[in-house]
Amino acid sequence: MARLHVRVQPGARRAGWSGWYGDIPKLSVPVPPVDGAANAAVVEVIAEQLGVRSRQVRLVGGASSRTKRFEIEPLSQAELMQRIVERNPRPPAP
Repeated sequence: MARLHVRVQPGARRAGWSGWYGDIPKLSVPVPPVDGAANAAVVEVIAEQLGVRSRQVRLVGGASSRTKRFEIEPLSQAELMQRIVERNPRPPAP
């Protein structure tokens, strides 16, 4: 099981990876943070971006924060980071 910390930008124009917040990947969702709707949207977008089912993505911390923690059941930590970096490349170091 892999653990993912992600920085969320709710109310964005599009859904998907949108860069990095330090060492944490940023994820944009087009849903405002009202009544947990953004959390549900984040789970759906993470599942779609990582190629897993949404029921395999579980929010384990940060429900009311922009920085959230997830557990993704079928992936190892190395597989998780490989899939994220493939779709959300890190900028070159200065």
